[in-house]
Amino acid sequence: MPRRPRLNLAGLPLHIIQRGNNRHACFYAEEDYRFYLHWLALGASKHGCVVHAYVLMTNHVHLLLTPETPGAASTLMQSLGRRYVQYVNRFYRRSGTLWEGRFRASLVNADEYLLTCMRYIELNPVRAAMVGDPSSYTWSSHGHNGLGRINDLIGEHELYKALGANPAERRAAYVQLFRSELDPTLLTEIRGAANGGLALGGQRFKDEVAAALGMKEQKGKPGRRRAGAFGFDGEQVEIEI
Repeated sequence: MPRRPRLNLAGLPLHIIQRGNNRHACFYAEEDYRFYLHWLALGASKHGCVVHAYVLMTNHVHLLLTPETPGAASTLMQSLGRRYVQYVNRFYRRSGTLWEGRFRASLVNADEYLLTCMRYIELNPVRAAMVGDPSSYTWSSHGHNGLGRINDLIGEHELYKALGANPAERRAAYVQLFRSELDPTLLTEIRGAANGGLALGGQRFKDEVAAALGMKEQKGKPGRRRAGAFGFDGEQVEIEI
């Protein structure tokens, strides 16, 4: 059965998740993380993607990026994934797949969810009880966004820049966002959108995405109130409201 085409909309942030096959580890040593980040930076520059936030966990990766051209995110992830798998298989003398199928992604309404998604991503190690504070985790964008450790991989989104008049003000305002935990409802919403390949935003945003794709809202089944949502792979899906 042929694969469904990816949704191609430039200029909208994407929350991307890629997991290790069967939830197995995809990073084994510090050099692995460094290799991945090195080629992520080169690939993002080459293929036209601006990375705003990331975290590399032991068995999965979260990225928040904005593709500058249609299809740029898919091209980046295919190139990066292939190069990283070749590196791991060669270095660890293994064979076979490393990733759990294709990456998952959701379009993000920046005005509503961009900063929340950045927090969600950078708080992953805290939720996993690996560290007590995101500043203690090496393999995430929090060092740049919250601590001022310059990371050339990161391209600051305009909404992040609007947090303050200068870098110090922005970092202080950004760190302040981490003083409170993410609401469980938001956690569920972000996870559901990313895992289901759905647009993350209000109904108006979903309608705009649908219009851009030339799609019509899918009606719910009788007896159950549903809202149309639109999968990242270009297919219509339904979610309960």
